[in-house]
Amino acid sequence: MALRNEKSILADLNPEQREAACYFDGPLLILAGAGSGKTRVLTHRVALLVQSRGVDPGRILAITFTNKAAEEMRGRIHRLVGPRAGAIWISTFHSACSRILRREAERLGYRRNFVIYDDDDQLRLVGRVIRDLDLDVKRYPPRMIRALIERAKNEMVDADAYRDRVVDDFTEVVHAVYQGYQRQLLRNNAMDFDDLLLNTIAVLELYPAVLEHYRRLFSHINVDEYQDTNPAQYRLVKLLSEEHRNLCVVGDDDQGIYSWRGADLRNILEFERDYPDARVVRLERNYRSTRTILEAANYVVSRISGRREKRLWTEREDGEPIRYYFAPGGEDEAAFVSLEINRLMKEEGYGHRDFAIFYRTNAQSRPFEEVLLRHAIPYKIVGGFKFYERKEVKDVLAYLKLLVNPEDSVSLRRVINEPKRGIGDTTLAHLEAFARSRGISLWEAVNTAGEVPNLGGSARARLEEFATLIDGLTEEVERLSPPELLRATLERSGYLDALRRQETFEAEGRLENLEELNRAVVEFHSTHPGEGLDAFLEKVSLVAEIDLYDEEEGAVTLMTLHNAKGLEFPVVFIVGMEDGVFPHLRCMDSPESMEEERRLFYVGMTRAKDRLYLTGAATRSQYGERKYNPESRFISDIPESCLFRLPSRLPGAPSLDVRAKAWEEEADPGSPALRAGDRVFHDVFGEGMVLSVSRGRGGMEVAVNFPGVGEKLLLLKYASLRKLDG
Repeated sequence: MALRNEKSILADLNPEQREAACYFDGPLLILAGAGSGKTRVLTHRVALLVQSRGVDPGRILAITFTNKAAEEMRGRIHRLVGPRAGAIWISTFHSACSRILRREAERLGYRRNFVIYDDDDQLRLVGRVIRDLDLDVKRYPPRMIRALIERAKNEMVDADAYRDRVVDDFTEVVHAVYQGYQRQLLRNNAMDFDDLLLNTIAVLELYPAVLEHYRRLFSHINVDEYQDTNPAQYRLVKLLSEEHRNLCVVGDDDQGIYSWRGADLRNILEFERDYPDARVVRLERNYRSTRTILEAANYVVSRISGRREKRLWTEREDGEPIRYYFAPGGEDEAAFVSLEINRLMKEEGYGHRDFAIFYRTNAQSRPFEEVLLRHAIPYKIVGGFKFYERKEVKDVLAYLKLLVNPEDSVSLRRVINEPKRGIGDTTLAHLEAFARSRGISLWEAVNTAGEVPNLGGSARARLEEFATLIDGLTEEVERLSPPELLRATLERSGYLDALRRQETFEAEGRLENLEELNRAVVEFHSTHPGEGLDAFLEKVSLVAEIDLYDEEEGAVTLMTLHNAKGLEFPVVFIVGMEDGVFPHLRCMDSPESMEEERRLFYVGMTRAKDRLYLTGAATRSQYGERKYNPESRFISDIPESCLFRLPSRLPGAPSLDVRAKAWEEEADPGSPALRAGDRVFHDVFGEGMVLSVSRGRGGMEVAVNFPGVGEKLLLLKYASLRKLDG
């Protein structure tokens, strides 16, 4: 592979991109508008550091927010500088922190083989702590308590400091659970996602020599999506960069949509506060969308106060106007979207993967799923039930986690009786009571089951068998490859046999999922031949929803607007454009929340390359009752010159046959408005009844049944049909 020289690398960039990529003299803020090629700039900048400035690749840190983005960046840099790209630290915040902690965690009382708890693991542990405190989980729901702990960690408030937030009995409980939760994490040699950041910051602040080591190691730091950083991520970046100040951050405050998970927009809005001498470069040329889409998006986002001024522009053509359809009901809205997809595929040559349907909340997907199924249109949902959250997958991963870290009581509880081996809740309760009384781990209690009071002989025997199983597999961790170890675990645990014996459709599906897990382990082993089981488990723990998205899959994509960030599609439908739906009802009383909703709309609009549709419904079923909603206030922000309003009807009118109505007035002026069930007369075939109306390549087509003649498919504009009364 021929390596690119500086001139060749710079040839790919426009003047603004080139300015950003070539600035190496101190802090740099790149304000990169949607579709402006920020990934290209970041990768080329890193390549220039290696090729032109002679920077050691191992001293460059490039941070992204998803594994998918990290892999894309790694691939692009490899194409520019070759194998040397492998030494660059290209990862998410959490992956980089995990890598640091594998070396430094012992300073904080953890062992290097700590495990990372996902959302479900965290929820189980919080619930366990609540019950251990003899509290009612109905009065103190684990999900709510965990969310408050997560919020505190995002704000860098640890369990001890949370004492200052105690103002009543409820916050006193949160404080107690938070402390118990952290004690259990340490005892289990486990960290949650937030701990990866907080513990990295702690080890850097507590040990100056460690901080100095990583400051020297990372001589150049590059951070993508800086508008999405939370206080902990901001603190980490500042710690590592404040001495050499070779910091480049890339972001767009107009795309700041994650305040609900701790992101602080001030980090990018006030960048010059921390770095007064920072160079600021604006990337405003958009390479994605048509001029009409960008003009509308610029108007929408321009109404946000305090934003960084920028205006997207493009050399692309004006393109189609944005189509806006406000349906009588939610079912009509879904039918319209489905039929437009079919029409555009037939007339414009689009494929299923070219379409995306965005909604504000996951609950809105149902009517669209139903109509896509009915019309045999393949679709996939991003952000639904993730592969690694399926029961059988989590069960087997829990076995593997236990082999790496036997102190992991959450994983131990999950698998001790999975498959069923006669170790029930009563036996487990005796074990837990014994462990608490002796101050030992649950695994140690299993290994000393003979000393546990109130256990019968059969229970002790089953516990000994389980301990022998885990000990035997643990001995194989160093000897077997990850795929071999997975297979041994599935067979020796009896998990596969238990599923096979069920001989049900559900069990068959679970076996297929385990085979897919096996493929994932095999793929990991082939691409990371020198790494073991612990590395695979870490990779799985840090997988995000969007990392599982396959853009090559031939299916229509359904996802929330939040998940759509960073993606692009030729045709986009943003549905549910009603006040109370989008913008969301709970955001409408807060100016700050409404501005974030507006940014979310901007993000959705700028995902569209060629065509953008906005749809809503005057009535829809919400929370079990029929709701009447006004159109979204965001519609009025779009210039009429950019918007084409499709004909709609008032609530209460007969159900709309979208195939007949949506496009016929525009496409076939003068033709009669027909729908299924209408009686018509044809000069040759006589009287008949309309069976269906659809849009074909030549215009609106109508299928009519003529008694004594049969069914005929006619082009409406040439058929000379007359609609009969009654």
